[in-house]
Amino acid sequence: MNSPTQAYAATETYGTVTYADPHALITQMYDGALKRIAQAKGAMERKEIETQGEMISKAINIIGALEGCLDYSKGQDLANNLGRLYEYMVTTLAEANLKKDVSKLDEVSRLILEIKSAWVQIAPQADKPAC
Repeated sequence: MNSPTQAYAATETYGTVTYADPHALITQMYDGALKRIAQAKGAMERKEIETQGEMISKAINIIGALEGCLDYSKGQDLANNLGRLYEYMVTTLAEANLKKDVSKLDEVSRLILEIKSAWVQIAPQADKPAC
């Protein structure tokens, strides 16, 4: 750690992941992918090629982790559709990186926002009685 700010950020991330429920963790992963895509977009606009590639790579890794969370034995159609969508996002991000195409970054951001919106709506209710 090079600075107190970096130490705080690492601690904050650790704390939110350690104490988050599975639903919140997936939400954080969507947020993380969106953040990395926004950072890649900024880097692309500033022609910071190394940062652009790094941020796109991180977004791709997060989307890959989301795909790895899919349970194909339950909800097969939904899992299959999400799996294909995640694969499309990864391909689109790779193309955005190669072609330096901001519109492809925007497209993936819109897709993630749509999925995240649906995911947030199905959040478990804390006040519901346990079954």
